[in-house]
Amino acid sequence: MRPNSLTLRRDFAASLVVFLVALPLCVGVAVASGVPAEVGLITGIVGGLVTGLLPGSSLQVSGPAAGLTVLVYEAVETYGLGALGVIVLAAGLLQLALGALGCGRWFRAISVSVVEGMLAGIGLVIIAGQLYAMGDLTAPKTGLDKITGLPGLIGDVAGSSTALTAFAVGAGVVAVLVGWPHLPAKIRVVPGALAAVVLATGVTALADLSIAKVEVQGLLDSVNVPGSGDFGELAGVGLLGTIVAFTLIASAESLFSAAAVDRLHDGPRTDYDKELMAQGAGNAVCGVLGALPMTAVIVRSSANVHAGAVTKASRVLHGVWLLLFAALLPAVLGIIPLAALAGVLVHAGWKLLPLRHLRPMWREHRGEAVILGVTAVAIVTVNMFEGVLIGLALSVIKTAWETSHVHTTVAETPSGTLRVTLVGNATFLRLPKMLDTLEGLPADQPIELDISGLRHLDHACSTALVTWAERHNDADTVPVRIAAAGGGAHRELTAGALSAKVLSAKALPAGASAAADGEAHREQPAAEADPAATSAGASDRDRERVTAETP
Repeated sequence: MRPNSLTLRRDFAASLVVFLVALPLCVGVAVASGVPAEVGLITGIVGGLVTGLLPGSSLQVSGPAAGLTVLVYEAVETYGLGALGVIVLAAGLLQLALGALGCGRWFRAISVSVVEGMLAGIGLVIIAGQLYAMGDLTAPKTGLDKITGLPGLIGDVAGSSTALTAFAVGAGVVAVLVGWPHLPAKIRVVPGALAAVVLATGVTALADLSIAKVEVQGLLDSVNVPGSGDFGELAGVGLLGTIVAFTLIASAESLFSAAAVDRLHDGPRTDYDKELMAQGAGNAVCGVLGALPMTAVIVRSSANVHAGAVTKASRVLHGVWLLLFAALLPAVLGIIPLAALAGVLVHAGWKLLPLRHLRPMWREHRGEAVILGVTAVAIVTVNMFEGVLIGLALSVIKTAWETSHVHTTVAETPSGTLRVTLVGNATFLRLPKMLDTLEGLPADQPIELDISGLRHLDHACSTALVTWAERHNDADTVPVRIAAAGGGAHRELTAGALSAKVLSAKALPAGASAAADGEAHREQPAAEADPAATSAGASDRDRERVTAETP
Protein backbone atom coordinates (compact mmCIF):
# COMPACT_ATOMS: atom_id res chain seq x y z
CA MET A 1 0.00 0.00 0.00
CA ARG A 2 1.35 3.41 -0.86
CA PRO A 3 2.37 5.58 2.14
CA ASN A 4 -0.01 8.40 1.17
CA SER A 5 -2.96 5.97 1.06
CA LEU A 6 -2.07 4.66 4.50
CA THR A 7 -1.79 8.19 5.83
CA LEU A 8 -5.19 9.09 4.44
CA ARG A 9 -6.78 6.04 6.04
CA ARG A 10 -5.25 6.83 9.42
CA ASP A 11 -6.32 10.47 9.26
CA PHE A 12 -9.83 9.48 8.19
CA ALA A 13 -10.23 7.06 11.09
CA ALA A 14 -8.79 9.60 13.56
CA SER A 15 -11.18 12.29 12.33
CA LEU A 16 -14.18 10.10 13.18
CA VAL A 17 -12.85 9.52 16.70
CA VAL A 18 -12.27 13.24 17.24
CA PHE A 19 -15.74 14.01 15.88
CA LEU A 20 -17.34 11.62 18.36
CA VAL A 21 -15.33 13.14 21.22
CA ALA A 22 -16.03 16.73 20.17
CA LEU A 23 -19.78 16.41 19.53
CA PRO A 24 -21.03 16.09 23.14
CA LEU A 25 -18.41 18.57 24.39
CA CYS A 26 -19.39 21.25 21.84
CA VAL A 27 -23.03 20.96 22.79
CA GLY A 28 -22.34 20.74 26.53
CA VAL A 29 -20.03 23.75 26.62
CA ALA A 30 -22.57 25.83 24.68
CA VAL A 31 -25.44 24.94 27.01
CA ALA A 32 -23.28 25.61 30.09
CA SER A 33 -22.27 28.98 28.61
CA GLY A 34 -25.89 30.07 28.32
CA VAL A 35 -26.07 30.02 24.51
CA PRO A 36 -27.90 27.74 22.03
CA ALA A 37 -26.38 24.30 21.50
CA GLU A 38 -25.72 24.95 17.81
CA VAL A 39 -23.43 27.87 18.71
CA GLY A 40 -20.97 25.39 20.19
CA LEU A 41 -21.13 23.32 17.02
CA ILE A 42 -20.36 26.41 14.92
CA THR A 43 -17.18 26.99 16.92
CA GLY A 44 -16.19 23.35 16.49
CA ILE A 45 -16.79 23.58 12.75
CA VAL A 46 -14.67 26.74 12.46
CA GLY A 47 -11.98 25.10 14.56
CA GLY A 48 -11.78 22.29 12.02
CA LEU A 49 -12.29 24.06 8.72
CA VAL A 50 -10.45 27.33 9.43
CA THR A 51 -7.91 26.84 12.21
CA GLY A 52 -7.38 23.24 11.13
CA LEU A 53 -6.17 24.32 7.69
CA LEU A 54 -3.68 26.92 8.98
CA PRO A 55 -0.05 26.25 9.95
CA GLY A 56 1.11 26.10 13.55
CA SER A 57 0.49 22.79 15.26
CA SER A 58 -0.31 19.94 12.91
CA LEU A 59 -2.19 17.62 15.26
CA GLN A 60 -3.91 19.69 17.94
CA VAL A 61 -7.65 20.23 17.55
CA SER A 62 -9.51 23.45 18.35
CA GLY A 63 -13.06 24.14 19.43
CA PRO A 64 -15.12 25.48 22.35
CA ALA A 65 -13.39 24.71 25.65
CA ALA A 66 -14.72 24.13 29.14
CA GLY A 67 -11.99 26.44 30.39
CA LEU A 68 -13.76 29.50 28.96
CA THR A 69 -17.29 28.49 30.01
CA VAL A 70 -17.36 30.65 33.12
CA LEU A 71 -15.99 33.72 31.35
CA VAL A 72 -18.42 33.34 28.42
CA TYR A 73 -21.38 32.92 30.76
CA GLU A 74 -20.40 36.07 32.68
CA ALA A 75 -19.96 38.02 29.42
CA VAL A 76 -23.35 36.94 28.05
CA GLU A 77 -25.05 37.77 31.36
CA THR A 78 -23.40 41.20 31.52
CA TYR A 79 -23.38 42.39 27.91
CA GLY A 80 -25.86 40.14 26.13
CA LEU A 81 -25.53 37.51 23.41
CA GLY A 82 -25.09 40.15 20.69
CA ALA A 83 -21.90 41.50 22.30
CA LEU A 84 -20.34 38.01 22.48
CA GLY A 85 -19.46 38.14 18.78
CA VAL A 86 -17.77 41.52 19.24
CA ILE A 87 -15.70 40.20 22.16
CA VAL A 88 -14.61 37.07 20.30
CA LEU A 89 -13.86 39.02 17.10
CA ALA A 90 -11.73 41.58 18.96
CA ALA A 91 -9.92 38.83 20.87
CA GLY A 92 -9.19 37.04 17.59
CA LEU A 93 -7.79 40.18 15.98
CA LEU A 94 -5.64 40.78 19.06
CA GLN A 95 -4.31 37.22 18.84
CA LEU A 96 -3.46 37.78 15.17
CA ALA A 97 -1.53 40.93 16.08
CA LEU A 98 0.33 39.22 18.92
CA GLY A 99 1.28 36.32 16.66
CA ALA A 100 2.48 38.66 13.92
CA LEU A 101 4.63 40.50 16.48
CA GLY A 102 6.26 37.25 17.55
CA CYS A 103 4.66 37.15 21.01
CA GLY A 104 3.52 33.53 20.78
CA ARG A 105 6.56 32.09 22.52
CA TRP A 106 6.19 34.55 25.39
CA PHE A 107 2.93 32.96 26.49
CA ARG A 108 5.02 29.97 27.48
CA ALA A 109 6.63 32.15 30.16
CA ILE A 110 3.41 32.32 32.17
CA SER A 111 3.88 30.53 35.49
CA VAL A 112 2.53 26.98 35.35
CA SER A 113 1.11 27.42 38.86
CA VAL A 114 -0.99 30.36 37.63
CA VAL A 115 -2.33 28.32 34.69
CA GLU A 116 -3.09 25.32 36.90
CA GLY A 117 -4.72 27.61 39.46
CA MET A 118 -6.79 29.16 36.69
CA LEU A 119 -7.94 25.75 35.49
CA ALA A 120 -8.62 24.62 39.06
CA GLY A 121 -10.79 27.68 39.73
CA ILE A 122 -12.64 27.15 36.46
CA GLY A 123 -13.09 23.47 37.30
CA LEU A 124 -14.59 24.26 40.72
CA VAL A 125 -17.04 26.77 39.24
CA ILE A 126 -18.02 24.36 36.45
CA ILE A 127 -18.60 21.50 38.88
CA ALA A 128 -20.64 23.65 41.25
CA GLY A 129 -22.72 25.18 38.46
CA GLN A 130 -23.39 21.94 36.61
CA LEU A 131 -24.52 20.14 39.75
CA TYR A 132 -27.54 22.45 39.66
CA ALA A 133 -28.04 21.71 35.96
CA MET A 134 -27.97 17.98 36.72
CA GLY A 135 -31.11 18.54 38.79
CA ASP A 136 -32.76 20.78 36.16
CA LEU A 137 -32.40 23.68 38.60
CA THR A 138 -31.16 27.23 38.03
CA ALA A 139 -27.69 27.88 39.41
CA PRO A 140 -26.77 31.09 41.28
CA LYS A 141 -24.86 33.63 39.19
CA THR A 142 -21.58 33.96 41.07
CA GLY A 143 -19.06 31.20 41.69
CA LEU A 144 -19.09 31.75 45.45
CA ASP A 145 -22.89 31.58 45.58
CA LYS A 146 -22.81 28.36 43.56
CA ILE A 147 -20.52 26.71 46.10
CA THR A 148 -22.18 28.06 49.25
CA GLY A 149 -25.57 27.06 47.84
CA LEU A 150 -24.66 23.38 47.47
CA PRO A 151 -26.11 22.34 50.88
CA GLY A 152 -29.44 23.87 49.84
CA LEU A 153 -29.20 22.08 46.50
CA ILE A 154 -29.28 18.74 48.29
CA GLY A 155 -32.59 19.62 49.92
CA ASP A 156 -34.04 20.92 46.65
CA VAL A 157 -33.13 17.73 44.78
CA ALA A 158 -34.37 15.45 47.54
CA GLY A 159 -37.67 17.34 47.78
CA SER A 160 -38.57 17.11 44.08
CA SER A 161 -39.13 13.86 42.19
CA THR A 162 -38.41 15.56 38.84
CA ALA A 163 -35.17 17.06 40.10
CA LEU A 164 -34.16 13.75 41.68
CA THR A 165 -34.80 11.90 38.41
CA ALA A 166 -32.76 14.37 36.38
CA PHE A 167 -29.94 14.28 38.94
CA ALA A 168 -29.89 10.49 38.78
CA VAL A 169 -29.48 10.66 34.98
CA GLY A 170 -26.57 13.09 35.34
CA ALA A 171 -24.97 11.03 38.10
CA GLY A 172 -25.25 7.96 35.86
CA VAL A 173 -23.34 9.80 33.13
CA VAL A 174 -20.58 10.69 35.62
CA ALA A 175 -20.41 7.06 36.76
CA VAL A 176 -20.07 5.83 33.16
CA LEU A 177 -17.27 8.34 32.46
CA VAL A 178 -15.40 7.37 35.62
CA GLY A 179 -15.63 3.66 34.89
CA TRP A 180 -15.10 3.86 31.12
CA PRO A 181 -11.26 3.76 31.18
CA HIS A 182 -11.40 0.48 33.11
CA LEU A 183 -13.47 -1.35 30.48
CA PRO A 184 -11.95 -3.64 27.80
CA ALA A 185 -10.14 -1.93 24.94
CA LYS A 186 -12.68 -3.12 22.37
CA ILE A 187 -15.43 -1.24 24.17
CA ARG A 188 -13.31 1.85 24.70
CA VAL A 189 -13.08 2.35 20.95
CA VAL A 190 -16.23 4.43 21.42
CA PRO A 191 -15.42 7.68 23.29
CA GLY A 192 -16.68 7.64 26.86
CA ALA A 193 -18.51 10.98 26.66
CA LEU A 194 -20.44 9.91 23.57
CA ALA A 195 -21.32 6.53 25.06
CA ALA A 196 -22.51 8.12 28.32
CA VAL A 197 -24.73 10.66 26.54
CA VAL A 198 -26.18 8.02 24.20
CA LEU A 199 -26.96 5.71 27.13
CA ALA A 200 -28.57 8.52 29.11
CA THR A 201 -30.61 9.59 26.09
CA GLY A 202 -31.76 6.03 25.47
CA VAL A 203 -32.80 5.47 29.08
CA THR A 204 -34.64 8.80 29.15
CA ALA A 205 -36.55 7.98 25.95
CA LEU A 206 -37.38 4.38 26.89
CA ALA A 207 -38.54 5.30 30.39
CA ASP A 208 -40.32 8.42 29.10
CA LEU A 209 -38.71 10.56 31.79
CA SER A 210 -40.05 14.10 31.99
CA ILE A 211 -36.76 15.96 32.30
CA ALA A 212 -35.42 18.96 30.37
CA LYS A 213 -33.95 18.40 26.91
CA VAL A 214 -31.68 20.48 24.67
CA GLU A 215 -33.54 23.22 22.81
CA VAL A 216 -32.97 23.15 19.05
CA GLN A 217 -33.28 26.19 16.79
CA GLY A 218 -31.27 25.19 13.71
CA LEU A 219 -27.73 25.92 12.57
CA LEU A 220 -28.45 28.98 10.41
CA ASP A 221 -30.78 30.47 13.02
CA SER A 222 -27.96 30.25 15.57
CA VAL A 223 -25.65 32.47 13.51
CA ASN A 224 -25.70 35.87 15.18
CA VAL A 225 -23.65 38.41 13.21
CA PRO A 226 -22.86 41.42 15.47
CA GLY A 227 -24.68 44.62 14.55
CA SER A 228 -23.41 48.18 14.63
CA GLY A 229 -25.03 48.71 18.02
CA ASP A 230 -23.04 45.83 19.50
CA PHE A 231 -19.74 47.48 18.53
CA GLY A 232 -20.74 50.54 20.55
CA GLU A 233 -20.02 48.53 23.69
CA LEU A 234 -16.31 48.71 22.85
CA ALA A 235 -16.21 52.15 24.45
CA GLY A 236 -16.73 50.56 27.87
CA VAL A 237 -13.73 49.71 30.03
CA GLY A 238 -15.43 46.55 31.29
CA LEU A 239 -15.82 45.11 27.80
CA LEU A 240 -12.19 45.90 26.95
CA GLY A 241 -11.08 44.07 30.09
CA THR A 242 -13.19 41.08 29.04
CA ILE A 243 -11.53 41.08 25.60
CA VAL A 244 -8.09 41.07 27.20
CA ALA A 245 -9.15 38.23 29.49
CA PHE A 246 -10.45 36.18 26.54
CA THR A 247 -7.20 36.80 24.65
CA LEU A 248 -4.82 35.92 27.46
CA ILE A 249 -6.67 32.87 28.71
CA ALA A 250 -7.46 31.42 25.28
CA SER A 251 -3.90 32.01 24.05
CA ALA A 252 -2.26 30.57 27.14
CA GLU A 253 -4.51 27.50 27.13
CA SER A 254 -3.91 26.89 23.41
CA LEU A 255 -0.13 27.23 23.60
CA PHE A 256 0.17 25.13 26.74
CA SER A 257 -1.93 22.52 24.97
CA ALA A 258 0.43 22.70 21.98
CA ALA A 259 3.40 22.03 24.23
CA ALA A 260 1.60 19.03 25.72
CA VAL A 261 0.60 17.66 22.31
CA ASP A 262 4.18 17.97 21.05
CA ARG A 263 5.21 15.52 23.78
CA LEU A 264 2.68 12.97 22.49
CA HIS A 265 4.02 12.53 18.95
CA ASP A 266 7.22 12.58 16.92
CA GLY A 267 5.96 14.75 14.07
CA PRO A 268 6.70 18.40 13.32
CA ARG A 269 6.96 20.68 16.35
CA THR A 270 4.61 23.62 16.93
CA ASP A 271 5.46 27.06 15.62
CA TYR A 272 3.96 29.08 18.47
CA ASP A 273 3.63 32.37 16.62
CA LYS A 274 1.86 30.72 13.68
CA GLU A 275 -0.35 28.71 16.04
CA LEU A 276 -1.35 31.90 17.86
CA MET A 277 -2.26 33.48 14.52
CA ALA A 278 -4.24 30.38 13.55
CA GLN A 279 -6.20 30.61 16.81
CA GLY A 280 -6.72 34.32 16.15
CA ALA A 281 -8.05 33.69 12.65
CA GLY A 282 -10.47 31.08 13.98
CA ASN A 283 -11.70 33.36 16.76
CA ALA A 284 -12.13 36.23 14.30
CA VAL A 285 -14.40 34.05 12.14
CA CYS A 286 -16.26 32.83 15.24
CA GLY A 287 -16.77 36.45 16.24
CA VAL A 288 -18.26 37.36 12.87
CA LEU A 289 -20.67 34.43 13.22
CA GLY A 290 -21.52 35.26 16.84
CA ALA A 291 -20.16 31.92 18.06
CA LEU A 292 -18.24 30.84 21.15
CA PRO A 293 -14.51 31.55 21.49
CA MET A 294 -12.19 28.70 20.63
CA THR A 295 -9.01 27.30 22.06
CA ALA A 296 -6.95 24.25 21.36
CA VAL A 297 -8.43 21.49 23.52
CA ILE A 298 -6.12 18.86 25.01
CA VAL A 299 -8.89 16.22 25.27
CA ARG A 300 -9.64 16.30 21.52
CA SER A 301 -5.98 16.78 20.60
CA SER A 302 -4.78 13.78 22.60
CA ALA A 303 -7.63 11.70 21.15
CA ASN A 304 -6.46 12.75 17.68
CA VAL A 305 -2.87 11.67 18.36
CA HIS A 306 -3.82 8.40 20.03
CA ALA A 307 -6.20 7.57 17.16
CA GLY A 308 -3.20 7.56 14.81
CA ALA A 309 -3.52 10.92 13.03
CA VAL A 310 -0.54 11.83 10.88
CA THR A 311 -1.41 15.17 9.27
CA LYS A 312 -3.79 18.08 9.79
CA ALA A 313 -6.32 16.34 7.51
CA SER A 314 -7.82 14.58 10.54
CA ARG A 315 -8.77 17.79 12.31
CA VAL A 316 -10.13 19.34 9.11
CA LEU A 317 -12.29 16.28 8.47
CA HIS A 318 -13.62 16.36 12.03
CA GLY A 319 -14.95 19.84 11.21
CA VAL A 320 -16.63 18.43 8.10
CA TRP A 321 -18.41 15.74 10.16
CA LEU A 322 -19.61 18.36 12.67
CA LEU A 323 -20.98 20.47 9.81
CA LEU A 324 -22.81 17.52 8.26
CA PHE A 325 -24.29 16.51 11.62
CA ALA A 326 -25.47 20.04 12.44
CA ALA A 327 -26.95 20.50 8.94
CA LEU A 328 -28.56 17.08 8.44
CA LEU A 329 -29.40 15.78 11.93
CA PRO A 330 -30.24 18.79 14.13
CA ALA A 331 -33.31 17.05 15.56
CA VAL A 332 -31.04 14.54 17.31
CA LEU A 333 -29.93 17.30 19.66
CA GLY A 334 -33.52 17.80 20.81
CA ILE A 335 -33.69 14.38 22.50
CA ILE A 336 -30.51 14.78 24.59
CA PRO A 337 -31.22 15.43 28.32
CA LEU A 338 -29.59 18.54 29.74
CA ALA A 339 -28.70 16.53 32.85
CA ALA A 340 -26.59 14.21 30.69
CA LEU A 341 -24.57 17.11 29.27
CA ALA A 342 -24.20 18.53 32.78
CA GLY A 343 -22.76 15.20 33.89
CA VAL A 344 -20.20 15.34 31.06
CA LEU A 345 -19.14 18.82 32.19
CA VAL A 346 -18.96 17.84 35.87
CA HIS A 347 -16.49 15.14 34.86
CA ALA A 348 -14.61 17.61 32.62
CA GLY A 349 -14.43 20.12 35.48
CA TRP A 350 -13.07 17.45 37.82
CA LYS A 351 -10.29 16.68 35.34
CA LEU A 352 -9.27 20.35 35.42
CA LEU A 353 -8.35 20.06 39.11
CA PRO A 354 -4.60 19.29 39.46
CA LEU A 355 -5.14 16.93 42.40
CA ARG A 356 -2.19 14.67 41.56
CA HIS A 357 0.24 17.58 41.53
CA LEU A 358 -0.81 19.28 44.75
CA ARG A 359 1.00 17.08 47.27
CA PRO A 360 4.39 16.93 45.49
CA MET A 361 4.12 20.64 44.68
CA TRP A 362 3.47 21.45 48.34
CA ARG A 363 6.51 19.39 49.38
CA GLU A 364 8.94 20.70 46.78
CA HIS A 365 7.63 24.13 45.70
CA ARG A 366 5.44 25.46 48.48
CA GLY A 367 5.36 28.98 47.08
CA GLU A 368 4.03 27.71 43.74
CA ALA A 369 1.36 25.69 45.56
CA VAL A 370 0.25 28.84 47.40
CA ILE A 371 -0.01 30.76 44.11
CA LEU A 372 -2.08 27.93 42.61
CA GLY A 373 -4.46 27.92 45.57
CA VAL A 374 -4.83 31.69 45.76
CA THR A 375 -5.50 31.93 42.00
CA ALA A 376 -8.18 29.25 42.19
CA VAL A 377 -9.87 30.82 45.23
CA ALA A 378 -9.74 34.30 43.65
CA ILE A 379 -11.44 33.02 40.50
CA VAL A 380 -14.20 31.39 42.56
CA THR A 381 -14.76 34.36 44.88
CA VAL A 382 -14.13 37.32 42.54
CA ASN A 383 -14.15 36.55 38.81
CA MET A 384 -12.01 34.98 36.11
CA PHE A 385 -10.08 38.03 34.90
CA GLU A 386 -9.20 39.48 38.28
CA GLY A 387 -8.36 36.03 39.63
CA VAL A 388 -5.81 35.46 36.88
CA LEU A 389 -4.33 38.94 37.42
CA ILE A 390 -3.97 38.20 41.15
CA GLY A 391 -2.17 34.95 40.33
CA LEU A 392 0.19 36.68 37.89
CA ALA A 393 0.95 39.42 40.42
CA LEU A 394 1.74 36.87 43.13
CA SER A 395 4.01 35.00 40.72
CA VAL A 396 5.96 38.17 39.93
CA ILE A 397 6.23 39.10 43.62
CA LYS A 398 7.46 35.61 44.52
CA THR A 399 10.10 35.72 41.79
CA ALA A 400 11.26 39.18 42.86
CA TRP A 401 11.49 38.07 46.49
CA GLU A 402 13.46 34.93 45.69
CA THR A 403 15.96 36.74 43.45
CA SER A 404 16.57 39.62 45.88
CA HIS A 405 18.75 37.79 48.41
CA VAL A 406 21.48 39.88 50.00
CA HIS A 407 23.82 38.58 52.71
CA THR A 408 25.38 41.07 55.13
CA THR A 409 28.48 39.85 56.99
CA VAL A 410 30.36 41.88 59.59
CA ALA A 411 33.95 41.00 60.57
CA GLU A 412 36.69 42.81 62.48
CA THR A 413 40.13 43.18 60.87
CA PRO A 414 43.43 43.18 62.80
CA SER A 415 43.57 46.98 62.56
CA GLY A 416 40.24 47.29 64.39
CA THR A 417 38.21 48.21 61.32
CA LEU A 418 34.78 46.61 60.92
CA ARG A 419 34.46 45.22 57.43
CA VAL A 420 30.84 44.98 56.22
CA THR A 421 30.56 42.65 53.24
CA LEU A 422 27.42 42.65 51.07
CA VAL A 423 26.84 39.73 48.71
CA GLY A 424 23.88 39.12 46.35
CA ASN A 425 21.15 41.38 44.99
CA ALA A 426 20.49 44.47 47.10
CA THR A 427 16.90 45.53 46.38
CA PHE A 428 14.29 47.39 48.40
CA LEU A 429 12.66 44.07 49.35
CA ARG A 430 15.65 43.17 51.56
CA LEU A 431 16.46 46.70 52.68
CA PRO A 432 14.89 46.53 56.19
CA LYS A 433 17.01 43.57 57.34
CA MET A 434 20.16 45.01 55.80
CA LEU A 435 19.63 48.33 57.59
CA ASP A 436 18.92 46.56 60.88
CA THR A 437 22.40 45.03 60.71
CA LEU A 438 24.13 48.27 59.68
CA GLU A 439 22.38 50.45 62.23
CA GLY A 440 23.35 48.02 64.99
CA LEU A 441 27.08 48.61 64.42
CA PRO A 442 29.01 50.63 67.03
CA ALA A 443 29.50 54.30 66.22
CA ASP A 444 33.05 54.50 67.66
CA GLN A 445 34.78 52.16 65.17
CA PRO A 446 35.90 52.79 61.59
CA ILE A 447 33.81 50.92 59.05
CA GLU A 448 34.72 49.66 55.62
CA LEU A 449 31.97 48.60 53.19
CA ASP A 450 32.85 45.90 50.66
CA ILE A 451 30.16 45.66 47.94
CA SER A 452 32.26 43.87 45.33
CA GLY A 453 30.05 40.81 45.88
CA LEU A 454 26.87 42.61 44.88
CA ARG A 455 25.38 41.63 41.54
CA HIS A 456 22.75 44.37 41.69
CA LEU A 457 22.22 47.51 43.76
CA ASP A 458 18.99 49.39 43.22
CA HIS A 459 18.42 53.09 43.85
CA ALA A 460 16.58 52.52 47.15
CA CYS A 461 19.46 50.55 48.65
CA SER A 462 22.10 52.94 47.29
CA THR A 463 20.32 55.92 48.82
CA ALA A 464 19.78 54.10 52.12
CA LEU A 465 23.47 53.16 52.37
CA VAL A 466 24.58 56.74 51.74
CA THR A 467 22.08 58.02 54.34
CA TRP A 468 23.29 55.47 56.88
CA ALA A 469 26.92 56.47 56.23
CA GLU A 470 26.12 60.15 56.70
CA ARG A 471 24.47 59.46 60.06
CA HIS A 472 27.46 57.34 61.10
CA ASN A 473 29.89 60.10 60.10
CA ASP A 474 27.93 62.66 62.09
CA ALA A 475 28.94 60.74 65.23
CA ASP A 476 32.49 62.15 64.85
CA THR A 477 34.06 58.88 63.65
CA VAL A 478 36.30 57.92 60.78
CA PRO A 479 34.20 58.21 57.58
CA VAL A 480 32.71 55.04 56.15
CA ARG A 481 34.75 53.88 53.17
CA ILE A 482 34.22 51.37 50.36
CA ALA A 483 36.93 48.89 49.43
CA ALA A 484 38.16 49.47 45.88
CA ALA A 485 37.92 46.53 43.50
CA GLY A 486 41.13 44.58 42.96
CA GLY A 487 43.13 46.21 45.76
CA GLY A 488 42.90 49.92 44.98
CA ALA A 489 42.61 52.76 47.44
CA HIS A 490 39.65 53.31 49.72
CA ARG A 491 37.10 55.96 48.83
CA GLU A 492 34.50 57.79 50.84
CA LEU A 493 31.00 56.47 50.47
CA THR A 494 28.84 58.34 47.96
CA ALA A 495 25.99 57.24 45.73
CA GLY A 496 28.20 57.67 42.66
CA ALA A 497 30.98 55.64 44.23
CA LEU A 498 28.53 52.87 45.06
CA SER A 499 27.27 52.64 41.48
CA ALA A 500 30.79 52.69 40.04
CA LYS A 501 31.91 50.04 42.52
CA VAL A 502 29.16 47.61 41.57
CA LEU A 503 29.86 48.08 37.86
CA SER A 504 33.62 47.52 38.30
CA ALA A 505 33.06 44.50 40.54
CA LYS A 506 30.97 42.81 37.82
CA ALA A 507 34.02 42.85 35.55
CA LEU A 508 36.26 41.08 38.09
CA PRO A 509 37.02 37.36 37.72
CA ALA A 510 35.58 34.94 40.26
CA GLY A 511 37.59 35.01 43.48
CA ALA A 512 38.88 38.56 43.06
CA SER A 513 39.37 40.23 46.41
CA ALA A 514 39.08 43.70 47.78
CA ALA A 515 42.04 45.37 49.51
CA ALA A 516 41.84 46.14 53.18
CA ASP A 517 44.61 48.34 54.63
CA GLY A 518 47.02 47.07 51.99
CA GLU A 519 46.37 43.36 52.71
CA ALA A 520 44.48 41.01 50.39
CA HIS A 521 41.54 39.90 52.45
CA ARG A 522 37.99 38.82 51.58
CA GLU A 523 35.07 37.39 53.53
CA GLN A 524 33.38 34.22 52.31
CA PRO A 525 29.81 34.77 51.14
CA ALA A 526 27.48 34.27 54.06
CA ALA A 527 25.58 31.62 52.11
CA GLU A 528 28.69 29.39 52.18
CA ALA A 529 30.28 30.36 55.48
CA ASP A 530 29.46 28.62 58.74
CA PRO A 531 29.57 31.32 61.46
CA ALA A 532 30.53 28.85 64.17
CA ALA A 533 33.24 27.26 62.09
CA THR A 534 34.54 30.66 60.98
CA SER A 535 34.80 31.84 64.58
CA ALA A 536 36.36 28.61 65.82
CA GLY A 537 38.88 28.41 62.99
CA ALA A 538 40.04 32.03 62.97
CA SER A 539 43.75 32.61 63.54
CA ASP A 540 45.13 35.00 66.14
CA ARG A 541 46.56 37.14 63.36
CA ASP A 542 43.21 37.58 61.60
CA ARG A 543 41.04 37.79 64.76
CA GLU A 544 37.97 37.70 62.54
CA ARG A 545 34.64 37.13 64.18
CA VAL A 546 31.32 37.04 62.37
CA THR A 547 29.00 39.22 64.37
CA ALA A 548 25.92 39.48 62.19
CA GLU A 549 24.37 37.94 59.10
CA THR A 550 21.26 38.92 57.23
CA PRO A 551 19.62 36.07 55.22
